[in-house]
Amino acid sequence: MGRSTGMFESLKSGGAAIALDEIEISILRSLAVQMLELIGPGEPEPAEDADPLAALFADGPTEPPSDPALARLFPDAYGSPDGAGDEGVDPVELKARAAEFRRYTENDLRARKREDALALVRSLDTLTPAGDGAAVLELTGELPLRWLGGLNDLRLTLAARLDITEDEESAALFRLPDDDPRKPMVMAYLWLGGLQESLIETL
Repeated sequence: MGRSTGMFESLKSGGAAIALDEIEISILRSLAVQMLELIGPGEPEPAEDADPLAALFADGPTEPPSDPALARLFPDAYGSPDGAGDEGVDPVELKARAAEFRRYTENDLRARKREDALALVRSLDTLTPAGDGAAVLELTGELPLRWLGGLNDLRLTLAARLDITEDEESAALFRLPDDDPRKPMVMAYLWLGGLQESLIETL
């Protein structure tokens, strides 16, 4: 990040606040916009004469996403993608259960993650850093939970891009040399973890 970054603190009136400089605002906004692009656009607005129940029960996908980051954001509900993982259960049956669960839940999950990312972007767009280069962001109402969900999704996406699956792998990233091309992404991943942890502590 290039400087000591702020962390979330509790507001006396409820919610959380954090001071962010221009670079931090830019990084967070860029990551959130990339998240929106990754998740994809929402469903088009239904026509005025459309059946609202049909839209409510529209089928989602039945196969896991091919992109590793999306697969991390929308994992199979039962077992692993290859159908293994739960002893005593037929892998074919597991795969069928996962497909059925995804069919009825992924559209809503995508919509929620899209709203969380949008909440980050809209919040950051209200900030104007002052003369000292920092601006204070205050999160109240549902925004702290929106931000918590958005930060978690950003970290999951970066973890997928960095191929982090275990704590040991995460710890090894601290030792990367400065000239490693993954270093900026690693620094963002670690910073987001600190933000997420401090936000959890305020709630």
